Amino acid sequence: MHTQVEAVEHEDRWVLGLRARRVDRISVDFRLTLTLDGGWDIVLEAPTLLSAGPSRTSPGTLLNPETQDVAAALPLFGANALSAVAFKSGTLRIVFDNGTHLTCSADTSFEAWQITGPRGWHFVSLPDGDLAVWTGSGQPDNP
Repeated sequence: MHTQVEAVEHEDRWVLGLRARRVDRISVDFRLTLTLDGGWDIVLEAPTLLSAGPSRTSPGTLLNPETQDVAAALPLFGANALSAVAFKSGTLRIVFDNGTHLTCSADTSFEAWQITGPRGWHFVSLPDGDLAVWTGSGQPDNP
């Protein structure tokens, strides 16, 4: 059983309350969507790096949701998030308990990724590298 943990804002990032949340569903259209237990959805629309271990020894695999080239993400099914960080530069980084790291950088032209959660939480990577956050009040915390 999970205890609801709120996201915590820091100077350069938000630490998301996704620890121990399990990937219950993976869906693909022109986006890659990871549905986690507890009502969280992670939607990736830009190329995303999936890696394991140190980047100097394993460069990883580039997932491209627009062309449905995302098969390498299938082992995330059933994995639990260990940490999830949304940087204010628009980059998302999630580490899973199977040793996999997911990194999606901001895009210059469109929203690269978004995360929605219970009680109105909504994080969006804006074009050109910025982060919009809604905390349930209906108003963005940083437009």
